Amino acid sequence: MTLEVKRTERGWGGHFICASRCLFRRNTLLEYGDIRIVVSTVGGFIAKPDEGKIEEIGYNRYFETMAFHAYREQDRYWDADVTREVTFSSPWAIPDPDADDKANDMHEAVVAEITARLMNGNTYEEDKP
Repeated sequence: MTLEVKRTERGWGGHFICASRCLFRRNTLLEYGDIRIVVSTVGGFIAKPDEGKIEEIGYNRYFETMAFHAYREQDRYWDADVTREVTFSSPWAIPDPDADDKANDMHEAVVAEITARLMNGNTYEEDKP
């Protein structure tokens, strides 16, 4: 019997302390056997709501995608353990402030890459501390 990767879309930012001020937030939980990985994309950061200007979330980037191993939060949710980053080779940053469509594509590419690697036997053990 071959395991399938279970994919759950969630409605909150999976990383970035100011994710609540981002206009774009994606958080996808991937589950494969005992492995759980959160793929998070944020961007469209408005640091000063009264000004409404989109600002960089890091050096030369307005959108970014990261992935992390997950941990059980209060026996309810699998949340990103930001101390245990998961590596991937897909693009992860966009330097354009008006690129939410590209950010969505970037997120999907990372989800697809990690899903394929899980299906091919990568346990991401090398990404654990």
